[in-house]
Order: sequence, then structure tokens, then C-alpha cells
Amino acid sequence: MGERMRKSLFTIGEKVKIKASGKSVTIYKCQYVKNMKRYSYIVNEYPKTFFFEEELIEE
Repeated sequence: MGERMRKSLFTIGEKVKIKASGKSVTIYKCQYVKNMKRYSYIVNEYPKTFFFEEELIEE
């Protein structure tokens, strides 16, 4: 039938690092992007941009 949404890798309030810069950030908002079949994240430190899971790593 329909595709199942998988669980997001990170949770709101979780501290993670941006792979490209190594900067430590906190997840502010998480949203599933259906047409891309992955989650996007907004972080407290950069509220005007978003990151996909593959751009972030656990701290």
C-alpha cells in the first residue's frame, strides 16, 4: 500500500554536530519531507536554514 514513514534520526532538544563545520547545535524542529522521503531539521543556532539527516551527526 502506502509507504511508511520511518522514525526521525534525531529528536527535538537533542545536541548534534553539523558534519561540514563540526559545530555543535541543538535540534529545534523536525519535519518529514514526503517527496524526498527524509527528514529535515531546523536548529536553534541557525533558524533560517535547514539540514537533512545526512548533514548531521550525533554528538
